[in-house]
Amino acid sequence: SILANYYTPKAGQVYESVRREAARIGWDHMLRTGIVRTVRRRREGGYFVIHTPEDQSGAVPGGPKQRVAYRCHHVHLAVGYPGVKMLGDLQAYRERHQDWARVVNAYEPHLHAYEEMLRRPCTVVVRGSGIVASRVLQRMIDDRDQRGAQTRIIHLFRNYPTGPQGDKATFRRPVLAGWAKQGFNFPKSAWGGQLRNDMERLEGDERAKLLDSLGGTNTAPRKDWEEQLDRGAREGFYRQLIGTVKSVVPADGSAGIRTVIADGQGGESFLDADFIIDATGLEAGIEEHRVLRDLLQFGGARKNVKGRLDVERDFTVRGTQSGTGRLYASGSITLGGYYAGVDSFLGLHYAALRIADSLAENGFGKKIGPLR
Repeated sequence: SILANYYTPKAGQVYESVRREAARIGWDHMLRTGIVRTVRRRREGGYFVIHTPEDQSGAVPGGPKQRVAYRCHHVHLAVGYPGVKMLGDLQAYRERHQDWARVVNAYEPHLHAYEEMLRRPCTVVVRGSGIVASRVLQRMIDDRDQRGAQTRIIHLFRNYPTGPQGDKATFRRPVLAGWAKQGFNFPKSAWGGQLRNDMERLEGDERAKLLDSLGGTNTAPRKDWEEQLDRGAREGFYRQLIGTVKSVVPADGSAGIRTVIADGQGGESFLDADFIIDATGLEAGIEEHRVLRDLLQFGGARKNVKGRLDVERDFTVRGTQSGTGRLYASGSITLGGYYAGVDSFLGLHYAALRIADSLAENGFGKKIGPLR
């Protein structure tokens, strides 16, 4: 990162590397596709996983869907994000006007918006100032530079940092033009150094306080998109605004969307656009996922200090032990536990290794060491 930009692989590179590894370990022979309904403890130990297979060819036409109960000793939950939660004013607009095409979340499929920007000049409001927002902006400016789009971008900030962010000197993130800069979503020692050890040592509110001081909205310092934003500000196709949104309504006499912004003096200003992209990265509660909700209600699981699944240091879900069987969880659903960077490639690797070690200690497979 000293001599070059922070490296972020493109989606195609990730998919190709996963495909190669899947072929190496014979993943296709292990895979069963469908929807998991519940995970319940067995009286004799272990678990039942109730699953609706994707292939319903053997079901009675018009009858109930087939269910399969897998009996297993251990379960690993890696369900990703429980769901996407939009900013309240944008969600209210979508529900009131049933407009799912012009107000979109960056985590939803929204290729149609970029295609429309290529067909005609559009004004787009972007909300959010993290890595997702920076990638959305880069996509639109790349289309201007390479494909002739004439998109005008308005970047709306609610909070506009003007100085270094973070509570302690060692966690300070420099700020430039409203963006807090940090190469990763947490300092590097949170993955395998002093901060990781501190996280494993602390409990409850102390751990939550440290996690809050480490985190915060930030994006990687990448020279390519920094140049794009500087050029956009000079040429006038990218501008920043600061304000608190009061409401989002249809624009008068057009097919656009109007953002009503409070000016702080009791007055209002209006911002009309063709699209609004919510890149704030808000995440729904874990109860939004049916399996996690069921575990909280009936499986003995509970929430941690951040409202996610409460896990041990080896990522077993507290309160769900079934005889000698163990239920594990990894990913964003465990944020707030003893490891900070759970929502990252490296964090997923770390969790997988800790889970593999725990399984080996419980007699399931051999421990993976340097030579293996």
